[in-house]
Amino acid sequence: QVQLVESGGGLVQPGESLRLACAASGSISSVTTMAWYRQAPGKERELVAQVGRSGTKTYADSVKGRFTISRDNVKITVDLQMNSLKSEDTAVYYCSILTAAYYRYWGQGTQVTVSS
Repeated sequence: QVQLVESGGGLVQPGESLRLACAASGSISSVTTMAWYRQAPGKERELVAQVGRSGTKTYADSVKGRFTISRDNVKITVDLQMNSLKSEDTAVYYCSILTAAYYRYWGQGTQVTVSS
C-alpha cells in the first residue's frame, strides 16, 4: 500500500520561508511526474509546481521566482522550498505522484498559513 506523507507546513509571517517535504512509502514503481498542489478555502485545487522524471520543472505563474521544487528518484521524495511567502499562499498543500500507468497518488495535505 502506497502512502505519501507530507511535512513542513506551519504558520509564518509574510516574507518568510517554509520547506515542504513529501516521502512515499510502500511499493511504487515507474514514477513519472511529482508535484505539489494547493487548495485555499473556497477555491479549487490548483497546481503549484511539478517536476518530470527528467527534471523538467514547471511552476504556476503566481509562485515563479519564489518557489523551487526538487525530487529524489531513489528515495522517491519531492520537496517544495517556498520563499518570500505571501498571504495569498495560505492553503492546504498536497503532494502528488503520477505513475507510468497514469495512477495518481495523493498525500493527506499540510496546512500553510501566512499571516502577520
